[in-house]
Amino acid sequence: KYKSKIFAMLRILLFVALALCTQALPAESPAESPAEIFNVNPENFVELPELSEAEGNDKFTRFPTVVEMIQSYGYPVESHQVQTADGYLLTMHRIPYGRAHGAGPAPNKNVVFLQHGLLCSSADWVVIGPRDGLAYLLADRGYDIWMGNARGNTWSRNHTHINPDRSAFWQFSWHEIGIHDIPAMIDYVTRTTGQQRMHYVGHSQGTTSMFIMLSERPEYNDRIILAQALAPVAFMSNLRSPFIRALSPHVNAVDMWTSLLGMHEFLPSDSMMQMGGYLLCRDESWFQEVCANALFLIGGFNSEQLNRTQLPLIMANAPAGSSSQQLVHYAQLYNSGHFRQFDHGLIGNWQQYGSFTPPDYPLDRITAPIALHYSDNDWLAAVSDVQHLRSQLTNAEIVGLFRVPLAAFNHLDFLWAIDVAPLLNLRVISFIDRYN
Repeated sequence: KYKSKIFAMLRILLFVALALCTQALPAESPAESPAEIFNVNPENFVELPELSEAEGNDKFTRFPTVVEMIQSYGYPVESHQVQTADGYLLTMHRIPYGRAHGAGPAPNKNVVFLQHGLLCSSADWVVIGPRDGLAYLLADRGYDIWMGNARGNTWSRNHTHINPDRSAFWQFSWHEIGIHDIPAMIDYVTRTTGQQRMHYVGHSQGTTSMFIMLSERPEYNDRIILAQALAPVAFMSNLRSPFIRALSPHVNAVDMWTSLLGMHEFLPSDSMMQMGGYLLCRDESWFQEVCANALFLIGGFNSEQLNRTQLPLIMANAPAGSSSQQLVHYAQLYNSGHFRQFDHGLIGNWQQYGSFTPPDYPLDRITAPIALHYSDNDWLAAVSDVQHLRSQLTNAEIVGLFRVPLAAFNHLDFLWAIDVAPLLNLRVISFIDRYN
């Protein structure tokens, strides 16, 4: 009971802080001209599908599940349960084909694996609807879409023998997601579809865990046709997010107190969070700008690209919960300037690694083809950090380092921007077509 009261108080304090910040955010960058935004290799882009009136932003009158969202647009959808080597039970959502492909996927199209970021879920790829959502666009081109859910989020909060209410369930970071979750889901997709190799698209933490898998379990490099990293996060020395910067100097104390208080789960999704996000962020709500600024303070300010009518669905699905160690691990990267394993302290490191400092991830083991997509206004994946990451991928086949052609494009715009399809998703699809 005391833990639930603490969580409720923290949510209230966070909401008040965001309300106070509403008028204090920096002015947005001027938008670039339409020619600069939309005329980027147009010969490689596919046309956007038409959106019917029935598929408008006011389609839902309550909080829908991921499956319900997909079904409501007339797409086939499946839910699959995957067990990891250490006993976590993960849910994958699958769109096996698009609305125009009748009884099955196109026979000459590969699997595309989509992996979400921190505090997010498979909802990231479908919440904005079929006109712009990457999962729908790919399914309509005949691809078999599999969307992962990392341990601890809304759809993967289960284990073979550990109750998620116990602290033992939450003793993981994104290291374990890269070591166990992503490989287990890839293996399951292969067993189910028969496809040994597949495309991988990750956002934020979905790129972090991918780099860990490919470096620590290099046999999976051959399983990836092309990896596309959206807002890639590995090195974080130059991030601008006020949350991480404020947390980082106190990260050891935060780690200690969360353990002592048993608060191992960070921003869990529950009915209160879902309905609060759905009701408070609606067009008619006085608090809608607070919801908008919650996103801006995390990933960067870009008011013009945020579809506020979509906010209720977005905020009902995010945050989707995580282990507090995932946030702590990112703060450690900011402090150290290294992309390395979790820092358990001097004694813990010696017991875990045989050294007083955590080992760096061996990025030189990565050999898969990789495309890195970045933006200027990303407060979590700074341009200089992405460029440094590129320099460390010495043995990978780098397809390219691609800037989103809009100066104000931020970390979460990679998922939900009004123009995410022409600015980013159609380029991603073009590379998948090219490597199919």
